[in-house]
Amino acid sequence: MNSVRFLATALLCLGLAAPALAAGEIVINGSTTVLPVMQKVAENYMAINPGVALTISGGGSGNGIKALTDGLCQIAMSSRDMKSNEMELAQSKGIKPCRIPVAVDALLPIVHPSNGVQALSLEQLRDMYMGKITNWKEVGGEDKKITVISRDTSSGTYETWEERVMKKERVIPAALLQASNGAVVQAVSKNPNAIGYIGFGYTDSSVKGLHIGDIKATAETALAGTWPIARELYLFTNGEPAGEIQKLVGYVLDPQKGQKAVAEIGFIPLPRQ
Repeated sequence: MNSVRFLATALLCLGLAAPALAAGEIVINGSTTVLPVMQKVAENYMAINPGVALTISGGGSGNGIKALTDGLCQIAMSSRDMKSNEMELAQSKGIKPCRIPVAVDALLPIVHPSNGVQALSLEQLRDMYMGKITNWKEVGGEDKKITVISRDTSSGTYETWEERVMKKERVIPAALLQASNGAVVQAVSKNPNAIGYIGFGYTDSSVKGLHIGDIKATAETALAGTWPIARELYLFTNGEPAGEIQKLVGYVLDPQKGQKAVAEIGFIPLPRQ
């Protein structure tokens, strides 16, 4: 299995630091996976920094990166790394992306709690999403047609699934596309025959997470790289963070502050170096 390379607080930055913004002018946009983490961080951060206002919205990793490139936000949230074409476009517009890992995630296949299936292989997951396996009885479940639920293509979660599970094979056109992790949870929780996938922090009692083979998704298996769909979650800034953005990033990376919030939300804090 592919191991995951964790960078903890290391930054991958290109170019000089971006000019510091005036206090209170921080706009954050992007990944719906990272969104609850930053919402929790923002709640705590603004409570101790009353002069700072953080405006946070989702829309997907691709949209967040585009917003940063177009100068519409100061921080992009992303559940994947930037693509080479995105990096080139950003640089052509004078943006110098700086990548900041802020948490670890275990992408999790989910089903309705009534579904008797407990585990699937990566091959079985891929065959379901390609339409080769269409009935739960083919993987030890009941004689019921599988409803495939996926994320939309602007989602970093979708792209991770496409890379790690689909191996670049196409998800069937009949898949029901959802715009957020929360929407996937809601759709699966209402359909006993559905399968979907979400970020680790979105799991609740309304859905059941599946093992992959004999491996369970936990903080330990994600950090060790034995969970095959583990990934880092990122913030991107224009240049190395400065001013208020630097203070906010420092808060996010602080083990007793932002990283504590990461754990409270249900995601996995970065390993301490």
